[in-house]
Amino acid sequence: MFVTPAFAQTAGDPGIAGQIVGIAPLLLIFVAFYFLMIRPQQKRMKALQAMVEGTKRGDTVVTAGGLVGKVTKVEDRHLEVEIAPNVRVRVVKATIAEVTPLGGKPAND
Repeated sequence: MFVTPAFAQTAGDPGIAGQIVGIAPLLLIFVAFYFLMIRPQQKRMKALQAMVEGTKRGDTVVTAGGLVGKVTKVEDRHLEVEIAPNVRVRVVKATIAEVTPLGGKPAND
């Protein structure tokens, strides 16, 4: 009614510039997620893997299940952890959540 045929015909194809402007916010969101969430998580995982691979006898470890103990034996894929005097358990290396080196500072100091 109020729109002339000339205006109705020009509202069709936005062109390549219009498509880029439409996709740009999605790309910016992806870049922001990468730098704010994905990249720091990858750095933490690499650091944890290096710590687990460098685990040696005498280190204190925390498992994903919450067990805290001292490493008594290191094998290829497993660790033997002493969780109490004369109580030793075998733990899969992939379940280690934290490693504190021998002689590390205690948490309450």
